[in-house]
Amino acid sequence: QVQLVESGGGLVQVGGSLRLSCAASGRSFSDYVMAWFRQAPGKEREIVAAITWNSGLTDYVDSVKGRFTISRDNAENTVNLQMNNLTPKDTASYYCAARDNPGWLLSSVGWKYWGQGTQVTVSS
Repeated sequence: QVQLVESGGGLVQVGGSLRLSCAASGRSFSDYVMAWFRQAPGKEREIVAAITWNSGLTDYVDSVKGRFTISRDNAENTVNLQMNNLTPKDTASYYCAARDNPGWLLSSVGWKYWGQGTQVTVSS
């Protein structure tokens, strides 16, 4: 029903930037919360940033505040994550997720749809 496809990952040096994009299928995302998660090897998947589709309300985990910006493009049905000042700690597989239930933006539960992930590697 809903498909999410991430792109934009790659290898970048410390201090560099990447923009991730999540292409979402469908035309009924007005009630959705969208988010970016990441999972580093050997670690649990964690939410990084979230955005409400209709209002554009955002929230971020402390580790990325001031460096990452989540946004959505209504016309393109995409959710983007602009990542600046990258460090090796940002190295992970990044996943786009979506849910249609209300709640805290950075909730770890309730995410119904997931992309396949895109790899971000930050070299020292």
